[in-house]
Amino acid sequence: MTEEGCVFLKDIKEMGFSTKAVHAGQNPCPVTGALSTPIYQTSTFVFENVKQGADRFAGKEDGYIYTRLGNPTQKALEDKMAILEGGEAALALSSGMAAVSAVIIALTKNGDHIVADKALYGCTFSFMSEIMTKYGVEVTFIDTSEISQIEKAIRDNTKIIYFESPANPTMKLVDMKQVADLARSRGIITVIDNTFMSPYFQRPIEYGIDVVLHSATKYISGHGDVIAGIVISKKDIIEIIRTIAKDLGGVISPFNAWLLLRGLKTLAVRMDRHNENALTIAEFLASHDKVKNVFYPGLPSHPQYGLAKKQMNGFGGMISFELKGGYEAGKKLMDRVKLCHLAVSLGDVDTLIQHPASMTHAIVPVDERLKAGITDGLVRLSVGIEDVDDIVEDLEEALR
Repeated sequence: MTEEGCVFLKDIKEMGFSTKAVHAGQNPCPVTGALSTPIYQTSTFVFENVKQGADRFAGKEDGYIYTRLGNPTQKALEDKMAILEGGEAALALSSGMAAVSAVIIALTKNGDHIVADKALYGCTFSFMSEIMTKYGVEVTFIDTSEISQIEKAIRDNTKIIYFESPANPTMKLVDMKQVADLARSRGIITVIDNTFMSPYFQRPIEYGIDVVLHSATKYISGHGDVIAGIVISKKDIIEIIRTIAKDLGGVISPFNAWLLLRGLKTLAVRMDRHNENALTIAEFLASHDKVKNVFYPGLPSHPQYGLAKKQMNGFGGMISFELKGGYEAGKKLMDRVKLCHLAVSLGDVDTLIQHPASMTHAIVPVDERLKAGITDGLVRLSVGIEDVDDIVEDLEEALR
């Protein structure tokens, strides 16, 4: 990156979010003038001489060696995400779970302990409960929205407090500042999965959280055509994670990094529409006589509505709800929608609907799933950016 580009990066930190989303980390190509960041679709970078190669491997000279270790397209994405989240540095990886696993492995060792929320994405839960425990890392699953439960669960060897807010799929919130203050007083690193909100609606680092990660497959991409993950933190923490990620091999491809750069340019516009549509649909569902419960932070009926307004700039596009007929009623609804697609991802411009208990969270043992509030009748809706009247009509017809 040119010196002028570095100055621009410093200046842009003071600009508005949409300006950052469009410009941060990206400058016209100094060789060709190309406005779009080039896709450096290469595995290997050529050295000018032996000394340069040796200096780069020794860390004495900045530069690229091999795309598993870094790539200019990836670097542009990392610079942009670090600025959007308000962190010092970022690391892009091949998937959301590559991000989760790299963070947990990098920050713990045999004999360490993790405090984690019991409401987590299914694969995150199984990674902690089945894989990390095989290597001598203990995990205690609690409700991290209750600070007293965290205090009780902390041990002398606790290294990480890990949670999602909102939680997938219960939409439970965690008071980030409260958790961050407690963890800092005990020398514990806090990690949050910020996938549901994106940096547009929630920036955990501003509340003292140490590490923020995303399944960039979701809102960061926004178009259902990328699998990727992002981690944002202080430079020293990112370098620790980068070293582990290098050896694990979960590297993002240059093309996928470019697709995320493209998706991020419209993040603010998309998130505003997701939020607007979701609030309308949540209100529709809450007033429907066949709906038992609606879980959406933007509804005054949400038990943590006040917290949502305090630490979020919007309420997002994710809704969970239960029908009065339980699982069978939910199954009929999901089998009858036409505009909404029955699919397990989220954050797409398309509206997606799914059944957590039998799909995304099927890997979680039934008793643990129920403790986390993931009932058999819970339906998760990722609201897209279609005309909201069409989404409501589709749901209304299916409910009828």
